Amino acid sequence: MLKIGLTGGIGSGKTRVTDLFHEWGASVIDTDVIAHQLTQPGGLAMPAIRETFGEQVVAADGAMDRAAMRERVFGDPESRRALEAIVHPLIAEVTEQQAGQAHGCYLVLVVPLLVETGRWLKKVDRVCVVDCDPETQIKRVQARSGLTIDAIKRIMSAQATRDARLAQANDVVLNDGATTPGQLRSRARELHEYWCSLV
Repeated sequence: MLKIGLTGGIGSGKTRVTDLFHEWGASVIDTDVIAHQLTQPGGLAMPAIRETFGEQVVAADGAMDRAAMRERVFGDPESRRALEAIVHPLIAEVTEQQAGQAHGCYLVLVVPLLVETGRWLKKVDRVCVVDCDPETQIKRVQARSGLTIDAIKRIMSAQATRDARLAQANDVVLNDGATTPGQLRSRARELHEYWCSLV
């Protein structure tokens, strides 16, 4: 099965584009969704997170306190590496299991840190980047999350630059501030049909 690694910065519209590919028959595995599952109450990553970071990053229900962890890791690269060392191998394991059971016209692996970690690049046949200008990213994230501009910029600074992502891309879906829903659908459809022709 053709494997597409799909990535893009925060607020670029990865979910919207992925939903279109899924609607047209692709199998989708989203590593962010898996990460959320691993850090829910009783999630596989929680014992190691509690042991490494302590109770201050664990919410009352036993899930990871995402806001507290965000504060911790974005200010401290060592903490970020420690969290990644716990979560990333588990994500890879679950992704491999799900990929083995996938059926569709092709498989889309949604990996926000595809370029940054490098570990997924050799596992996919093509890299697709959902591309967006930084100003639009900030506006979108603010609108949906209520995070401050400073917090959003810190998240963006921990991600690959727009140029670094585009340098790894085989395929690009432009979803900037000027893109209409119809244009986005049309751009994604063109890629879908191209990928289907490769299978």
